[in-house]
Amino acid sequence: MKLYRFLSEDDTSAFCHKVTAALNKGWALEGGPTYAFDAARGVMRCGQAVVKEVPGDYSPGIKLGEQ
Repeated sequence: MKLYRFLSEDDTSAFCHKVTAALNKGWALEGGPTYAFDAARGVMRCGQAVVKEVPGDYSPGIKLGEQ
């Protein structure tokens, strides 16, 4: 099955570390990153979709971050 996650974080090194950790767990980038201003908090936010092929069948109870 193919899994999908959307990673997001404030525009700090924490975002890069989050994406790097996912890549090192076998996830692959899907499309380009996004970048938007969070007016409520007054900060820029980053986002990146990642995907991964794993064995098994999908169920909503899957812990995507643990894959």
